[in-house]
Amino acid sequence: MTPQEASKRAREICRLAPIVPVLVVKEAAHARPLAEALVAGGLPALEVTFRTPAALEAISEMAKVKGGVVGAGTLVSPQDVKNAKAAGATFGVSPGATEALLEACEAEGLPLLAGAATASEAMRLLERGYDVLKFFPAEASGGAPALKAIGGPLPQISFCPTGGVSPKNAQEYLDLPNVLCAGGSWVAPSDLVASGDWAGIEALAQDASKLKA
Repeated sequence: MTPQEASKRAREICRLAPIVPVLVVKEAAHARPLAEALVAGGLPALEVTFRTPAALEAISEMAKVKGGVVGAGTLVSPQDVKNAKAAGATFGVSPGATEALLEACEAEGLPLLAGAATASEAMRLLERGYDVLKFFPAEASGGAPALKAIGGPLPQISFCPTGGVSPKNAQEYLDLPNVLCAGGSWVAPSDLVASGDWAGIEALAQDASKLKA
């Protein structure tokens, strides 16, 4: 998969809904009902972070949910990429980008939302052929004003900001012309997941799906 092909697919995924849930799944048994609730609420693109031992099994279970598009987040090594693809992930998300990680995603045919926090990082990825990126950590890197400023000289790059995005500031990001969607964890809070409150999570997803991208 070429960087251009990867970015084309990433753009399609980012346009599915204004918010991509960033999920930390601690128990694999929660994966399928969680995905079903989020998809039913209008958020089909799901990012399962590689932060728990249950992540790979969670991806496999979520991949069975009709209408869901499941990706693997926190990819940092070529082995992560191979594991994610084998588990059924259809896209990847990384906090940054290394040569080895990019090469692995291209070799495995896994579209990647590579992280960039500065103009130089974004330019290096653009030079390689990537024009859809993750802006991370969004709030710590200056928030929507910083991303707006990057968009001035680099209007050809589109972003999915993640990191500190919340219901209070999500629309500020989504209003930017260089933002396709935003990643957020608030749609699947740990207490609702732990208690199995799937109706509550579906309601949060419905609210998030009504944001304007």
